[in-house]
Amino acid sequence: MRHVIAVLMENESGALSRVAGLFSARGYNIESLTVAPTEDPSLSRMTIVTRGNEAIIEQITKQLNKLIDVVKLLDLSEGPHIERELMLIKLNTDGEYRNEAQRLADIFRGNIIDVTPSSYVIEMTGDSDKLDAFVRAVDNERIVEVVRTGPSGISRGSRGLTL
Repeated sequence: MRHVIAVLMENESGALSRVAGLFSARGYNIESLTVAPTEDPSLSRMTIVTRGNEAIIEQITKQLNKLIDVVKLLDLSEGPHIERELMLIKLNTDGEYRNEAQRLADIFRGNIIDVTPSSYVIEMTGDSDKLDAFVRAVDNERIVEVVRTGPSGISRGSRGLTL
């Protein structure tokens, strides 16, 4: 089963390396990893997407809690939550394909953020399925480059990952 684990941790050098090392040492896979500072500059929030049965996820959370850098963690998959991912996609848009690319961007609520005579860069946010659907809808030969952040998540309601 897929799990989204949010981790509040000290904003210290080497913290990311220790988390990645924990996963690799135990043979667990990280599907996606995003890290950024929070409103408190001494803390960072890490969002880890991984897969495993309940026993494996319990082991991962126990091991993460043992790391000195980890302040608090929350498995977002245990309750209602919102996930979003950012994608930047560069398309070759010469000739007649310019109108088609703009139409697709509009349908998927993407924003064209860079225009050259031969290309568009489109910014799109949403869940991973939406971004995957856009990539499938675009003529594959027109894709120059795709950059994705991986999912970030937040719990719904009053529950949150705070101190």
